[in-house]
Amino acid sequence: MTDALSINGLVKFYGDKRAVDGVSFSAPQGQITGVLGPNGAGKSTTIRTVVGILTPDQGQVELFGAPISRENLRRIGYLPEERGVYRSMTPRAFITYLARLKGMKASEARARADVLLKAQGLSAYAHKRIKTLSKGMAQKVQLAAAIAHQPDLVVLDEPFSGLDPVNQRGVESLVRDLAASGRTVLFSTHVMEHAERLCDRIVLIANGRKAFEGTVSEALAVVPRTATIETEGAFDLAAALASHGFRTEADGEAHGHRKWRVALDDANASRRLLAACAAVNAPLALYEPARATLHDAFVRIVGDGVIGDME
Repeated sequence: MTDALSINGLVKFYGDKRAVDGVSFSAPQGQITGVLGPNGAGKSTTIRTVVGILTPDQGQVELFGAPISRENLRRIGYLPEERGVYRSMTPRAFITYLARLKGMKASEARARADVLLKAQGLSAYAHKRIKTLSKGMAQKVQLAAAIAHQPDLVVLDEPFSGLDPVNQRGVESLVRDLAASGRTVLFSTHVMEHAERLCDRIVLIANGRKAFEGTVSEALAVVPRTATIETEGAFDLAAALASHGFRTEADGEAHGHRKWRVALDDANASRRLLAACAAVNAPLALYEPARATLHDAFVRIVGDGVIGDME
């Protein structure tokens, strides 16, 4: 599979601070790749290097198999973390202007602006000044401008920041549509749920270094599987299951019941655990296999203290 983006040994300093420290990863053509990490981890610095705003102090960035150039940068659509539109322009004029800067003919750019505004539910606002629009609407206009020239690689830096849940779902739908049309999407976020729902591949950056690269399933696989069980009365589930080979830990109380966490060491462990509970006549009030999340995976990979402000 061809990589739309390849980063090798990227290093970037701000003064004496090494903001990005030897990061390497790729974004395969036609897939959605998420760059995840807490604020200050080096995500935006990496993104700005990809789109040519910053120059690496060490390492290489390749776009579509070649070093960064003016020609292949035209094939990128970029939404920066810092939101910014020309507030006195209309949405149609703004999108048209950005598309023209990427090389589109004026008539094509205007037609494309109309299509995107309709898709975003903004046709009625096409000729109003952007300063009269809500923050969410203005952000959708900026996103439309980023993809107006139909780029092959779409780079979005914290695209969900500042949006309400309805508009977040709209952006998620747009990202899926872009990938379905064969485009490559690279986006950064510190919100795990977006990455878990959207990404084919994820890259975790912590303290300027890559901590993980792979699929969501591969990330989730590092989290030990467990089941949560609640029992009635004073029943000691840990003692009862010990002879069946299960590692069981007390996990407090809930709903007036004793709560337990049981390790599931293989794919069939959940079925065996239920059979063991029946064999020891455990008075079950709740049985729930725990679903691992990306947050769980990243805590496992880099530690809770490093994750910090990730959601």
